Amino acid sequence: MAEIDSLFTRAEGLIERLERLLPPVPQRPDLNAAVAFRWRRSGRAGWLEPVHHRADIRLADLRCIDRQRDRICLNTRQFLAGLPANNVLLWGPRGTGKSSLIKAVLNEYAGEGLRLLEVDRQHLLDLPDIVEPLYDRSERYIIFCDDLSFEADDASYKALKVVLDGSIHRAPANSLVYATSNRRHLLPERLAENLEARNVDGEIHHGEAVEEKISLSERFGLWLAFHPFSQDDYLGIVAHWLHRLGVREDGEAMRREALTWALLHGSRSGRSAWQFAKDWVGRKGLRDCEA
Repeated sequence: MAEIDSLFTRAEGLIERLERLLPPVPQRPDLNAAVAFRWRRSGRAGWLEPVHHRADIRLADLRCIDRQRDRICLNTRQFLAGLPANNVLLWGPRGTGKSSLIKAVLNEYAGEGLRLLEVDRQHLLDLPDIVEPLYDRSERYIIFCDDLSFEADDASYKALKVVLDGSIHRAPANSLVYATSNRRHLLPERLAENLEARNVDGEIHHGEAVEEKISLSERFGLWLAFHPFSQDDYLGIVAHWLHRLGVREDGEAMRREALTWALLHGSRSGRSAWQFAKDWVGRKGLRDCEA
């Protein structure tokens, strides 16, 4: 009997080790739990985690990007109405409002059935599993890929190409991809690759490497370019955030410090304006408390 008990114990241990090696049984997410979700992974397991405390940025907070705001809102309203709409690529320098605009769009239209699933670049290979539960849902889902860029040897961008356009397996009609990137073509561009271009009957034909890179960004039907702000635009954004934080002070000293802040941070961006406003208001509040 002792030998049999030992055999059963060893068998149970072996079964437990084998179970840890097997892929987990996928759990169907509760998509009623929140307006926004993040795809998370731990080992072999992946799941949609509800975001219960999402960013409270509003469209009214976004200044000097009116054209981009109006265009993405129009595309989103088409999507919510069940009309044809495009995947969107927002590209340009850091801190110019790309990610904030997508978050503000969610807050604006969540009451009309808009939902958001945030997917990190390293998890793009999971996209088929992520979108699978969406087919029988009535809500409209934005697949949000922030700060998207790929290296030349990164194969995960092919998974994104399939979801955007290019597979016999149709993506859910109630989903679109909204992505942000500092790169227009998402992949690094090399000078040597441009030398592969050929002149054929007066037309430029790109080399295979360039064509591969262009083919990814072309799957986004709508491109929205963002640009650095002028000095006046930057100061206007600073004034807006100071007002939102309850400070109406708009003197020459503040403007000088705001410009110095932008210079030290290397950009006149909406992010720099927000960071300066917090610093200015925080220091002023601390002086008042200590006075």
